[in-house]
Amino acid sequence: MVKTYSKLTAIASVAISLLLLAGGCSQKVIKTSPEVSAPVTESEQQPTVPEQQTAPTGSEESLNTPPVSNATTFAILEGRTTGPMLPVYFDFDQSNIRADQKDRIEKNAQYLKDNTGAKIVIQGNCDERGTSEYNMALGERRAVSAKKYLVNLGVQGDRINTISYGEEKPLNHGHDELAWSQNRRDDFVQSQ
Repeated sequence: MVKTYSKLTAIASVAISLLLLAGGCSQKVIKTSPEVSAPVTESEQQPTVPEQQTAPTGSEESLNTPPVSNATTFAILEGRTTGPMLPVYFDFDQSNIRADQKDRIEKNAQYLKDNTGAKIVIQGNCDERGTSEYNMALGERRAVSAKKYLVNLGVQGDRINTISYGEEKPLNHGHDELAWSQNRRDDFVQSQ
């Protein structure tokens, strides 16, 4: 009887120790299914990307927004891009301008040609996959690619600066294809 009691006490002690140890360790939780939340009003909605992994495209309303008249007050329409310009989205591990994004960058070029005093910074962004160093280089290639495209469309290169944020400034903090596709982008931010 004493042997059985000792074995049970030892097993219970080990089990309690394991529970305390496991409870004290923090774990990173990655959610794999969408959460159900309260309805979002139209003004609170963020742009979304369709399931076929394409980036959002601008609505006619956002594309026809009047130019910013005050150089110190800028409107943000999508991503971190200054309106009426639009961000340009990229495929995974790519820095070339996608065919479905050429209309966006051409509209940005037209805005810059119509507003000759406007200067911009093209901010290259990446999703979280890959090393920080690799993503910084990829973000720079994306920003430079967009700058070259704008220069080829007739925008003066000295009005455009580039910077890479790599994966450091995600717009969507999710860990799925929707979030990643929104984070693979160039933002066009008007500077003073």
